[in-house]
Amino acid sequence: MNSNRKWALSSIGYDFIDPQYLPDGKDEYHLRDLQNRSGTSHRNLTAYEIEVLVRNNNTSDDWNKLKVSNAFNPELVKNCKFYGLVRMGKLEPIAIQYHNVCLPVGLYNSTIISCDFGDNVVVNNVNYISHYIIGNEVMLVNIHELHTTDHAKFGNGIIKEGEEEGVRVWLEVCNENAGRKILPFNGMEAGDAYLWSKYRADKALLQRFTELTEARFDKQRGYYGKIGDYCVIKNTSIIKDVWIGSHAYIKGANKLKNLTINSSEEATSQIGEGCELVNGIIGFGCRIFYGAKAVRFVMASHSQLKYGARLINSYLGNNATISCCEVLNSLIYPAHEQHHNNSFLCAALVMGQSNIAAGATIGSNHNSRAADGEIIAGRGFWPGLCVSLKHNSKFASFTLIAKGDYSNELNNPFPFSLISNDEANNRLVIMPAYWFMYNMYALARNASKYIDRDKRTERIQHIEYDYLAPDSINEIFDALRLLQKLTSVSIDTASEHVGDDTLIAKGKAILEDPGRDLKNVEIQAKGIENNNRPTVLLKVKEAYSIYKELIVYYAANQLMFHIETNGLTTFEQLKQHLPQSPQRLTWLNIGGQLLPQPAVQTLLNNIKEKKYNSWNDVHHFYRQNSSAYGAQKLEHALASILELQEITINDFSADLLKDWLQQAWKTKEWMVKNIHGSRAKDYQSEFRKLAYDSREEMDEVIGKLEENTFIIQQQEEYTLFKERVEKILHSL
Repeated sequence: MNSNRKWALSSIGYDFIDPQYLPDGKDEYHLRDLQNRSGTSHRNLTAYEIEVLVRNNNTSDDWNKLKVSNAFNPELVKNCKFYGLVRMGKLEPIAIQYHNVCLPVGLYNSTIISCDFGDNVVVNNVNYISHYIIGNEVMLVNIHELHTTDHAKFGNGIIKEGEEEGVRVWLEVCNENAGRKILPFNGMEAGDAYLWSKYRADKALLQRFTELTEARFDKQRGYYGKIGDYCVIKNTSIIKDVWIGSHAYIKGANKLKNLTINSSEEATSQIGEGCELVNGIIGFGCRIFYGAKAVRFVMASHSQLKYGARLINSYLGNNATISCCEVLNSLIYPAHEQHHNNSFLCAALVMGQSNIAAGATIGSNHNSRAADGEIIAGRGFWPGLCVSLKHNSKFASFTLIAKGDYSNELNNPFPFSLISNDEANNRLVIMPAYWFMYNMYALARNASKYIDRDKRTERIQHIEYDYLAPDSINEIFDALRLLQKLTSVSIDTASEHVGDDTLIAKGKAILEDPGRDLKNVEIQAKGIENNNRPTVLLKVKEAYSIYKELIVYYAANQLMFHIETNGLTTFEQLKQHLPQSPQRLTWLNIGGQLLPQPAVQTLLNNIKEKKYNSWNDVHHFYRQNSSAYGAQKLEHALASILELQEITINDFSADLLKDWLQQAWKTKEWMVKNIHGSRAKDYQSEFRKLAYDSREEMDEVIGKLEENTFIIQQQEEYTLFKERVEKILHSL
């Protein structure tokens, strides 16, 4: 069947909005006039200007519909066809250069339908441009199609007047069966996406999320596409229903459809060759290059998609990079790295500071019964080469997974651990606190790296990058209790049916007995792998000791920071500043921002009770809690160390504080030594040296150990830490 429709030639460029959707007393240009904020006054062409335009091989269905500014130069318009109302700003006989492309200002060899142009634009060989508002000094060169429909939504999950619900765009994050679907919108934070995808049983809350999104946008038809000032778009095939911020750079893209591309002078966004992007929101400062494909997506600010990467039905957090691989149905928090051609991430919630290695298939449900499985990974998730995981699986913060095919579901409760698949002995092996024993360099460097790479110009959510924070500390407490219980059961299997409190007390006594050697005791855990084979824990006593040490170090750091920030000089002053009934509350990772559970519940209640009536209100809540985070974290830290040492705030004394600070000093010294030691292994291993004929060659290739800038920085930090502790101890 031929779907072509025939129209009168005189209708081109008119009746953009169907009359049935026009408000009373409004014409088809009422939204266009609202959108165009240039402030330029336009007039009709003079007879002379029309004569010049005709001589330059330009045509128009009605020269009275071509409006120009007083600084218009008709000599700079050649070989163009105009239809509908077209308004132009200043045109001067100058050239504009961007990189190596330098072209004269003006409109050349283009078909232009009902558009507004700012000052000194370059429009050259644009085959078809329709219903767009173009900013100042924009370059549009070699574009096949650039147009906007009357029902354009620019990537937002809304519907326009007269549209059916079925055309609405949803993001099916975290789960392939759309059970956690959310509506994308310009300005969506990772916390917004998480809250919407998580609390699915609360139907009233879900309805409010939809209402907040709908209220953010106008349902009227007839909004024009916009291209902001100083944008450059060249050698691109199709751009349809796309809103583009200022200073954006687009070159060689295949197809851009139904998008918002945020960009500014401070945070320019770029899209490169071969990219195809449909139904999405692109944040400020994003980079999308080299054949990347994205459909139904949100990219938060300063994230990157490149080298053929595919991003589908997913949210990608700030300062994250995906390249060469495929990501489907996932919600990814800030600071995520995935840049290998054969890695695959599907139906996953990845809570940031993560790194997916080559060959990893994370969240593939091809070996499960239905498309409704999920992977939930805490901060610092790091599966190694060729790791395959099965739904449903859950991992504590900073889990490192060694190469292997894990064919059964996993639930790892131990933060900072290494998981290994010991196929030779048919067992799963977990080493809690592995990072602190053997990989301190990477742990510390990553925390520093993420801070340096956070390029956000607007920081609505405070993203926690420190590996010791309320979420990981709470996991450490859970791990301590579990280690106590498992130690007790493993040593005395007859006690397996004794109450948990008794087991925990017995295990605590064993683990804290300095004379008790557990090297020859195999401590097993149940419920971590969905399998009957054993799960064996390694170096349990060492991990237990490190976990406790980390709690003291975390608390001492928070107390030191509070003392220094508030200029406290005596212990009495400190105690007056501290909460008198500190609580170690449950904390949640809401899009990379850590929030106490009661605060999250308050947020959800305020949304449902219509105390918050916009996403801006929700974002204001994030900002408020970002400001309160320091005090909240201090209370959590104080409650943690009091709980660890089984005392109350009334027992807190200057002597105790001195003891904690001195312990933290020793821990910091140990950490810095481990940072150096874990890196030094790369210089000492004979197999590492195989690639080099001499130490001199190795030093030239990977740098001298003693000149490692990160190690030097950490040593300097230790010296400063020592001085801070000494100063506080002296004042006490």
